[in-house]
Amino acid sequence: MNVLKLKKTTWLWIAAGVAVLAALAWAFSPRPVEVETAVVRQGHFEQSIEEDGRTRLKDRYTVSAPVAARVARIVLREGDRVAAGDVVAVLMPVMSSMVDERSTREATARLKAAAAGVERASARVARAGISLQEAQLEKERTEKLAGEGFLSASRLDAVRLALAGARRELQVADAEREMALQEKAQAAAALLQPVAAGSSNTRPLSVRSPVSGVVLRVPQPSEATIAAGAALLDIGDPLQMEVISELLTTDAVQATAGRRVVIERWGGPSVDGVVRRVEPAAFTKVSALGVEEQRVNVLIDVSNPPEAWRSMGDGFRVSVRIVTASIGQAVLAPLGALFPHGKGMAVYRLDGRYARLQPVEVGARNNNEAWLRSGLTPGQTVIVYPPATIRDGRKVHVRTP
Repeated sequence: MNVLKLKKTTWLWIAAGVAVLAALAWAFSPRPVEVETAVVRQGHFEQSIEEDGRTRLKDRYTVSAPVAARVARIVLREGDRVAAGDVVAVLMPVMSSMVDERSTREATARLKAAAAGVERASARVARAGISLQEAQLEKERTEKLAGEGFLSASRLDAVRLALAGARRELQVADAEREMALQEKAQAAAALLQPVAAGSSNTRPLSVRSPVSGVVLRVPQPSEATIAAGAALLDIGDPLQMEVISELLTTDAVQATAGRRVVIERWGGPSVDGVVRRVEPAAFTKVSALGVEEQRVNVLIDVSNPPEAWRSMGDGFRVSVRIVTASIGQAVLAPLGALFPHGKGMAVYRLDGRYARLQPVEVGARNNNEAWLRSGLTPGQTVIVYPPATIRDGRKVHVRTP
């Protein structure tokens, strides 16, 4: 009886030890690593450069005032259509400045001095006329005496030259009198009262539109006195639209003329475009983080018909995606599955419940996917964002989304 009881106790102890060993083995055995997976697919791959941009009209015309004048109130407003040759603004002469008492007295004195100058010039004209008559009579007497042989030929020549000089003196006196008359008129004009703009004595100047288009901006809609060259309004054709984007010089090297562009995030459906020109000169721009960057302007033409982007206006902010590579039927893997391995790249593919290290050759990549030249085939499952604890051959557990 005691022997049976001893055997039973022994077996219980043995069973308890085995259970403890099994529990310890289970506790210290490596657990499967929880991972997320994605399927390698075959599809169209595009590599592109994404950057912000803004729209602008290809040809923008600023109508300005040719002279200093007073512009009448402009009735045109932004969005109004105009044809080439239409009157867009009317200019009136600027009203003369007000004259105070001191200036009036000075102008009156100048007018009196000018009147005295006219009288003096008239007296010179009269004296020059008398001198001319005297020279004419002297010439007639000298010619008669020289014809009778009483005077020499040299004396006759001197008299004739004196007559020519008298004629010139009369011409000079006439010119001086005319100049004095003009100075008097100028002095009298300074005493005229200012004429209000728009009176019947002023002649307006009509400013016409150089092209047909739409009014884009009216800087000065109200009546005002403006200087020569002041902008009156901007005119352009909204159907002639382009996009300008400031690209980093390292990206602009790939954005050659003729590249396909997708214009997005402007408030409507995406439209197609094409790179027309990359400007030859770059400029320095400070980013929002305070970093100096070398950028260059890239000009993009809109390819879609105007009906697709009619609501896109001048100065709209857009996002451009310049396509630098386009591959059809490419093997695509998520970008998060790639990691550096040796001199190349690799992924972890899912082999049943185990992770297998798989080197791959990457042809190109974009923001979301990578084009694989070799290493994987469509339909295979890869681990995205592999944890640091994962190794080749490690057991994994796929996390349920």
